[in-house]
Amino acid sequence: MQKMSKFCAVLLVSAGVSSMAQASEKVFTFSVVPQQSASKTAAIWNPVLKYLGEKTGQKFKLSTAKNIPTFEKRLANGEADFSYMNPYHYTVFHERSGYNAIARAKDKRIKGIVVVRKDSPLGKLEELNGQTLAFPSPAAFAASVLPRGYLKANNINITPKYVSSHDSVYLNVMKGRMVAGGGIMRTFNNTKPEVREQLKILWTTKGYTPHAIAAHKRVDPKIVTAVQQALVDLSATEQGLAMVGKMKLKGFIKAQNEDWDDVRSLKLNQL
Repeated sequence: MQKMSKFCAVLLVSAGVSSMAQASEKVFTFSVVPQQSASKTAAIWNPVLKYLGEKTGQKFKLSTAKNIPTFEKRLANGEADFSYMNPYHYTVFHERSGYNAIARAKDKRIKGIVVVRKDSPLGKLEELNGQTLAFPSPAAFAASVLPRGYLKANNINITPKYVSSHDSVYLNVMKGRMVAGGGIMRTFNNTKPEVREQLKILWTTKGYTPHAIAAHKRVDPKIVTAVQQALVDLSATEQGLAMVGKMKLKGFIKAQNEDWDDVRSLKLNQL
C-alpha cells in the first residue's frame, strides 16, 4: 500500500511539472492592424513583443494579415489573444468578440488626413468633387471613415478606391494613379521618405482617442495585467523610447473601455 502511495505521488508531481511546462510553452498571438507593409510592421513590433516576453515571462508571436478586411475577419472570430486595432475596430470588436482595452498611446489624438501630390494644383476639398480617392479600407477609422463622412456631409461626391494599406494610399497618390487619398499623421510620417516628400496634406480631421491595444477576454487576467504594466513601462528606458519612437509615439498609458466613447458617439455602422 505504501509503495502504491509513493507511486501515486510521483505521478501527481510528474503531472504537475508537465502542466507547468505546457503553460510556459503557450504562445500568445499579437495581431497588428496592417496599415503598413508586413516587413515594416514586423520591424516595428517584433522588438516590442520580445520586450513583453522578457518582462512577463510569456511568449508572444506577431500575427500579420495581408489587408485590413482579413484583419477584421480574424478579430471577428476572436483569433488573436492581444491586438493593436484602430479606434472604430475597438468599439466593434469589444462588443462583438470580447476584446478589452488595456493601453493606448500617450499624449495623442488620432487625426485623419487627405493627401495629394506636392505639385498638385488642388487647394481645397471641394475641388475633389467627382474624383476617385484612395483609402486603405472601408472601416479604416481616421484614414477612411472620417474623411468620407466629412465629404458626404458637405456634398462633395467622390468614388472610393480601397487599396489595402496606408502605404498603398500614399504610393498610389505619389505615382499619380489617384488625385488624393486618406491616411493618418503617424503612418504618413512613417512612410518612405522618397514617397512622403512628394506629397502634401490637403486637409486634416479633428482628433479622437487613438488605437487600442486590447486583450481577448479568454486571456488570464494576471497575464493581461502584466502585459499592460510592461507596455506602460516601455518608455521608461532609452531602449523602450527607441521602440515607440519607431511608431512615432511617445509611449503607452493604461486604457479603459470608456476612453473610446468619443468614437461611439459618432454612431458609425461600417462593419
